[in-house]
Amino acid sequence: MRLDKLFSQSTVFTRSQAKIHIKKGKVKVDGETIKNPAQHITDNATVEYMGVSISKPKLRYIMLNKPTGVVCANIDKDHPTVFDSLFVPNVESLHVAGRLDIDTTGLVLLTDDGQWLHQITSPKHNHKKVYLVDLDSDITEKQIRILSEGVQLKAEKERSKPAEIDIISKTRIRLTISEGKYHQVKRMMAAVGNHVIKLHREKIADIILDDALAAGQWRELSDLEIKL
Repeated sequence: MRLDKLFSQSTVFTRSQAKIHIKKGKVKVDGETIKNPAQHITDNATVEYMGVSISKPKLRYIMLNKPTGVVCANIDKDHPTVFDSLFVPNVESLHVAGRLDIDTTGLVLLTDDGQWLHQITSPKHNHKKVYLVDLDSDITEKQIRILSEGVQLKAEKERSKPAEIDIISKTRIRLTISEGKYHQVKRMMAAVGNHVIKLHREKIADIILDDALAAGQWRELSDLEIKL
């Protein structure tokens, strides 16, 4: 991690303020004064600011129950974002692991752990995502068969991977997929001749949306949930 990033995330200083203090020679790494804010610091390095020890910030892992009308973006001039609900320090260092459309609700994961973010979002890991889907019309046996075999989506060279379908009612299903293509669930249903009127994500990998979280609420993940 860069020295200025570690310094700003571990103190009350902003990134720009951290650079100023470092350039003034107020920060030492393993007893040596370092004036280069871009200096990379090893995990076991001892960092001090004017004699006070600075520890590497603890990585954060958060689940949020996203309401409708909220976007999965850091900044949006027209709509509230998932970050507006997070009253935590250095919120700008968090990233969304698995975005949802503005009208889709449910489980969103946020973290500042780049490795974990890549692991949970990378297609090669095939982490399953579970959605509760309300449909415009009754789902048919033919539609179920096509979804189970893989759907040919517009602008895609290959069919989507086979989906798992649990029938709840004629117009409500629980759909499990292992991909994350743009608007995938909506496109899949449109491709088989149906239409999504409501979409809610319940699960990513082994992480299940906490029933105790109302729309817009969040909590940190447990150690067990973090282990993918």
